[in-house]
Amino acid sequence: MANLGKILWVLAALAFVLAAITGLTRNWTLGVGPEGFSRACSNLALLAIGLNLVFDKWKKGS
Repeated sequence: MANLGKILWVLAALAFVLAAITGLTRNWTLGVGPEGFSRACSNLALLAIGLNLVFDKWKKGS
């Protein structure tokens, strides 16, 4: 499950980069505007943080 958290972090970073590129070029990528990529970045980062917190506490047994 720790790998899933890392994968989500990578996807969040990719969404952030796509949001920045889409915003700078003012050209929609894959039919999605920069706000869509920004929201995806935020949601993926929150999921990764949640998974990391839950499984770190689960490993420690508290």
